[in-house]
Amino acid sequence: MRFKKILLLILFIFLFNKSSYSNDFTLEDLISLNTPWGLSFIDENKIIITEKNGSIKLFNINENKIYPIKHNLKISNIGQGGLLDILYKNEIVYVSYSEKLKNNKSSTSIAIATYNNNFLEFKNIFRAEPAIQSGFHFGSRIVLKGNFLYASIGERGKGDIAQDPSKHPGSIIRIHIDGTIPKDNPKFLENKKWAKEIYQIGVRNPQGMTLSPFDSNIYISNHGAKGGDWFGEVTSGSNYGWPILGWGGTNYSGSKIGPKWLEGFKKPIYYWVPSIATSAITIYKGQEFNEWNGTALIASLKDQTLRKLEFTDPKNVKEEIIFSDLIGRIRDIDVHPINGKIFLLSSNKLWMMQK
Repeated sequence: MRFKKILLLILFIFLFNKSSYSNDFTLEDLISLNTPWGLSFIDENKIIITEKNGSIKLFNINENKIYPIKHNLKISNIGQGGLLDILYKNEIVYVSYSEKLKNNKSSTSIAIATYNNNFLEFKNIFRAEPAIQSGFHFGSRIVLKGNFLYASIGERGKGDIAQDPSKHPGSIIRIHIDGTIPKDNPKFLENKKWAKEIYQIGVRNPQGMTLSPFDSNIYISNHGAKGGDWFGEVTSGSNYGWPILGWGGTNYSGSKIGPKWLEGFKKPIYYWVPSIATSAITIYKGQEFNEWNGTALIASLKDQTLRKLEFTDPKNVKEEIIFSDLIGRIRDIDVHPINGKIFLLSSNKLWMMQK
């Protein structure tokens, strides 16, 4: 009798876990890496990848081989810093990284290089000011929209700086792809006290940002403290409220931060309490999982999940966990430009998700 009860319990657990994932898929381990952070497709067969320690790698899907690419960046690999996001477009490589500066200070910086599979000669087009001595909250993702480059800049663990629009930490910046400043940024309109590159303020540690191929809007994900992660939209001149607002979370000490939201601040589309440690996001468009077209895919670190959000109706957002605890902490996500298969970076591997 006891044996039968154990079998029934095992069957129940199996069915319960299976029912929590409504889509059939497989995950293929492609290559081992050393703390990867960002990936971008160069073409349908090649992916360029950053590792937090400062390495850039080129992975050939057909050959199943990986090649190093040298570069000239001066990286501060302290705490959460390092070589962060990477994006390839039209023979140009864009990176965000924690730049090593004088007096043990660093900044979230953006650099560009003409693509070369042997050596990348980067030059900075943006540096977050002021430089700060901290290993926390660099952000940082890059999105290109036409001639504009958007980047998410973490508040470096300094809290109130995210409410100072004259300083870059805790903001979304918007520049041209050559580093020049758009004349329709908030500073040139109604917000004269804003730094000229700043587009939006009041974020904490935004490690996900993507351009939707459906509505051409830019969306971000943001770490709260102890709870209060969220998914929302990037809009000109708006303020997400950190650290005035706690978005439902508390300080790590357990003390209250502030209300979830107040009138006058930008309201996220969706919150997570407790925290899932949101990382990269994408708005899916492709053939492999065509039933997901238009949904947001949310990767997480802490609870090691890939989640799907249907958010066309902000008052009725539907969330689904696609999988949990299968590949560990998920740092980045991208969709193959031709077949729509999903590529994921975990803490030490590149994975391909397909049906």
